[in-house]
Amino acid sequence: MSARKPDAVARPPWVPPAAKPPLSARMMRATWRGLPAKRHEVGWEPGLAVPSAEGGPLLTDHYFPRAEGDFPTLLVRSPYGRGLPWAPLYGLLFAEQGFHVVLQSCRGTGGSAGAFDLWRNEAADGLATVAWLREQPWFNGSLGTVGASYLGHVQWALALEPPPELKAMVVQVGLHDPHAFFHGGGVRHLENALVSGVGMTYQHRGTRTFLNSLLRLRRRVREISTTRPPYEPYTSGLGAETAWLEEALARSDADDPFWQGTSVGEAAERLRVPTGLITGWYDALADQTFEQYGRLRAAGCETTLLVGPWTHTSAFQQGLPVVFGESLAWLRAHLEGDASGLRPTRVRVRVGGEDAWRDLDDWPSEPAATSWYAAPEGRLVQQASTDSAPLASFRYDPADPTPSLGGPLLSRTAGPRDNSTLEARDDVLTFTTPPLTKAVDILGPVTARLTVSTDTGHPHVFARLCDVDPQGRSVNLCDGLGVLPAAPQESAQVGVAMSATAHRFDVGHRIRWQISGGAHPRYASAGATAQAPVRITLHTDSQLLLPHGTEVT
Repeated sequence: MSARKPDAVARPPWVPPAAKPPLSARMMRATWRGLPAKRHEVGWEPGLAVPSAEGGPLLTDHYFPRAEGDFPTLLVRSPYGRGLPWAPLYGLLFAEQGFHVVLQSCRGTGGSAGAFDLWRNEAADGLATVAWLREQPWFNGSLGTVGASYLGHVQWALALEPPPELKAMVVQVGLHDPHAFFHGGGVRHLENALVSGVGMTYQHRGTRTFLNSLLRLRRRVREISTTRPPYEPYTSGLGAETAWLEEALARSDADDPFWQGTSVGEAAERLRVPTGLITGWYDALADQTFEQYGRLRAAGCETTLLVGPWTHTSAFQQGLPVVFGESLAWLRAHLEGDASGLRPTRVRVRVGGEDAWRDLDDWPSEPAATSWYAAPEGRLVQQASTDSAPLASFRYDPADPTPSLGGPLLSRTAGPRDNSTLEARDDVLTFTTPPLTKAVDILGPVTARLTVSTDTGHPHVFARLCDVDPQGRSVNLCDGLGVLPAAPQESAQVGVAMSATAHRFDVGHRIRWQISGGAHPRYASAGATAQAPVRITLHTDSQLLLPHGTEVT
């Protein structure tokens, strides 16, 4: 444990309140298995009024170990309320391991005063909360932060001007650039935007209200996503308080004043606070995590990266024992000086196909890659074509758009899925290797370079990497959307960033490259229903670049 810094003025002794954590949190905590043994009983000090940067109270719950001695403090700031699952996930789990946990509702949420101005007040309110912590008799001067998704954004916001007490951060499936989440790659990320809008608007109001809002979204999502322009009916479809979402989706230009001050990624470029990063291969924010890692490494900041076989939410379901264990080890190492739980390497990834963890010295941001080419009869080969002739074509109809299936979504449909039915559609091309005679590993970012032409013009092309098992089940690994030039008929080249993966294609399996005109409603463009059907033609010099892993005989 860290020693308390001497106070200029003696503080009165702190008498811990007798309240127990809420029953709902204790009941949820009791259902979790595979976690470290509890070290301490936990006390609870609810409803503290912490002044925000503008003076209004930020409602805050304090969880603490019922034990003698000094303990470090973890700050968790959330727009999603202070109840389930945050109370057991952060309050109980970390307090029983020997931390004070300050769980706070962001301005304008969960009973905190003021208006919730997404992404803009977190830096100032975070610093105001640290100023309040300095006055608490139980605060020993050693501070860490932890949290997921928007709870990661508030950590990066605090790190823009990190207070001297901040000694460690753990950003789990975290956000730093809201514009990229809504409009990354030049296209509207519609489905994830809708789900996040519902979460930020309703989750802090309780589980029942939040679930009802998700059910309402499920009933209205097709209507919402096919209306022209596709953002107009959000208010009527999701509730009047999601009106901000219309503006966020309408403002596609990153330089629009609407987005000014919302990105906090620059904090990583000069940070010196040890920062642990956690994501999953199917996390909707995985690419932002990889970007955070690259910036921290370039800045020389101590960092670590864990990538599991998870979606944005499953990291805290089946992945909870690993995610919590890694987070706890990092915080103990940098807040208590106990490095015994740290793993030996900077990076650990779960390799699909062999279902095993692999330790790496670093994450390969620009790995060597092998080119695979689309060939006649749906073949995927390593021999390059000598020309750029038309190879195969399909008709994309905006009135019957190619559906999205699995992948990095916020919804319950995220993750790996059998793509066989999708690939049977007339508007999906596939190129596949013969069954492999030796296993092939890939590890790192996956990209595609396509040469395409269209008869009427079409903005997008969707590329996906799949593993086809001996039974014919085609499972998605990673994917991405490319934006095509507007000129019709002329062939043009387009690059598609397909995120990243770590995977072993085993003997007898096949590598498949899937190509279509979109993935609806995951992606949408303004006025999509006004477009006429388009024929998209792929040319022979199109290539899929797979990062080298280790070939296994």
